[in-house]
Amino acid sequence: MSGSPNRLLATVFGVVYLLVGLAGFAVTGFGDFAGTHTGDKLIVFEINPLHNIIHLAIGALLLLASRAVSTAKGANTLVGAVYLLVGIVGLFILDSSANILSLNSADNVLHLASAIVLLGVGLSQDKLVPVSAHVA
Repeated sequence: MSGSPNRLLATVFGVVYLLVGLAGFAVTGFGDFAGTHTGDKLIVFEINPLHNIIHLAIGALLLLASRAVSTAKGANTLVGAVYLLVGIVGLFILDSSANILSLNSADNVLHLASAIVLLGVGLSQDKLVPVSAHVA
């Protein structure tokens, strides 16, 4: 990882989200694809097949982005911003037909916590050093 916090975080989160997406399908199968309240839970997190696919996509994005510092930094920031939005919106749609990801309160807490970590690292670590600083 060459000492890059962004590459390390993208790798770890990428692997975790891929595994969560795969484990989710073991719980939900492929039925009730975008059900708003499926009753299917992975530990305390309510899931449905659409939610699982999104976890797989995010995991793949982060893992692919982890190859270089700049892409890892961008992906961490992007996914963090999206999770912040999903965490906030999720607070308002829990009991509505708009909840096509079958979110519950535990999901909202995890999305907001993930947003803080991803945005914190993405925006603060691996700062680019200006070229003029290398010239003595």
